[in-house]
Amino acid sequence: MAEIIRMPRLSDTMEEGNIVSWLKKEGDAVKAGDILAEVETDKATMELESYFDGFLLYIGVPSGPVAVDGIIAVIGKKDEAFKHLLTDQKTVAAPAAKTESTPVTEVPTAASAPAVSTPAPTPTAHETGSDRLKASPLAKTMAQEAGVSLEQVQGSGDAGRITKKDIENYLTNKPATPIAGSTPTMSIPAASTFTYGDVPVSQMRKTIARRLGESKFTAPHFYLTVEINMDNAVAARAAINESASVKISFNDFVVKACAAALRKHPTINSSWFGDKITYHRDINIGVAVAVEDGLLVPVIQNADLKSMSHINQEVKELAGKAKSKKLTPQEMQGNTFTISNLGMFDIEEFTAIINPPDACILAVGSIIKKPIVKKDQIVVGNMMKVTLSCDHRVVDGASGAQFLQTLKAMLENPVMMIV
Repeated sequence: MAEIIRMPRLSDTMEEGNIVSWLKKEGDAVKAGDILAEVETDKATMELESYFDGFLLYIGVPSGPVAVDGIIAVIGKKDEAFKHLLTDQKTVAAPAAKTESTPVTEVPTAASAPAVSTPAPTPTAHETGSDRLKASPLAKTMAQEAGVSLEQVQGSGDAGRITKKDIENYLTNKPATPIAGSTPTMSIPAASTFTYGDVPVSQMRKTIARRLGESKFTAPHFYLTVEINMDNAVAARAAINESASVKISFNDFVVKACAAALRKHPTINSSWFGDKITYHRDINIGVAVAVEDGLLVPVIQNADLKSMSHINQEVKELAGKAKSKKLTPQEMQGNTFTISNLGMFDIEEFTAIINPPDACILAVGSIIKKPIVKKDQIVVGNMMKVTLSCDHRVVDGASGAQFLQTLKAMLENPVMMIV
């Protein structure tokens, strides 16, 4: 009997998926485990796998958005009748209506360039190179992130199509970079480009807009800022990194200190669910990571039970996956508290919007050397500002302030984190 293939829920917040491309066409033989299509969710581009053997009898949506549980395909025996299955179903997928938009083109970025739309030019010989090679969108994204030309990769898919596995194999067995000779060389970076005009909104950006809009305009935010003397943390980090195989970052100190402080202040490690407040036993800290399409928040599970070196390695691994769109839904679920750190961009202080279902998010600024008073003397101190955004339905001002007091004490005296 023919089997209906529906749009699966590939993440906890997914309401619709965007079919980027089909790797099989109608009439093709399909085996369980074959990749049918690539689907863009609100968090990543993922491969849609077949669970059935047979033939791809019907493709309901060649490309575009489909609601979760919408019908996208039918697999069955060759020439098997299936149309009665579609008419019997209440939910048949249909692409969302698309509005007419001005054609756009990518032009070199320039400070003085006006933001205007221009007609798309006829493709040049240069454009018919690697961009026209047969490659899945996910493979193209991974190659771009890794700085790999698709012309260097051997495709293993149908008609030489380059897949995710081909990029992974290439990166694993990447040829060594030639050693420079006596003559110095300089690589000239390609001109950066920016797309002007109307650009379709990605699934990720749609979800960011919806979730943070709901958070900002539903949860009554209030903000608490404290300045922390990081002198001891700077000294401790230097001492640790002098001999440790894993180099610790200041963000690792912040994650560990927050986890320890949350254990002492469980009201901050909570969530609002309308008719109830959940105080979480586990401390799972989301770490905001900027990616090309927006923001992803991989989660460090049970952060209070992990060492800073363990946290460092896990954050690096998850951040790498986030930037290459390889995070699994499980790696982005279960957060009970979130940290957003813009210190590396020289941002001294900012406020962040709460990441549902968390009750709080901590915004971390950069460490700045400035004159401070210490033992009645003016000295240079390494100061860092952090701002706690709180959902006032769950957290009161005094509770948030007490959490920040504990966090400040731990970062100013890092030895407290191991007690």
